Amino acid sequence: VQLQASGGGLVEAGGSLRLSCAASGVTPGFNNMGWYRQAPGFERELVATISKHGTTNYRISVKGRFTISRDVAKNTVDLQMNSQKPEDTAVYYCHAESGGLGAPYKDYWGQGTQVTVSS
Repeated sequence: VQLQASGGGLVEAGGSLRLSCAASGVTPGFNNMGWYRQAPGFERELVATISKHGTTNYRISVKGRFTISRDVAKNTVDLQMNSQKPEDTAVYYCHAESGGLGAPYKDYWGQGTQVTVSS
């Protein structure tokens, strides 16, 4: 299974970007999918997640600005980022989790895509 992220780039403060992530290969039924980010000198942090039933979870600093969405059938997850701030600058990673009901849990990570927000 591979997760391929795309859509990063450079944007001015207040602007918008949309990240997309698609899973390929023999894909299991994913539980949660989501996005994490890591800025230089900082640990990787959760940005947003979405369950297979559509339940979403956001870190407080992006609530109201970012929207996560998912196509369960296509195994894709997107992150619409609006009203971006310089502190959103980071490498963004998509993530997926499989397992449960007797199957071992497993994490999958995309390769990361750079998002830079200029002030």
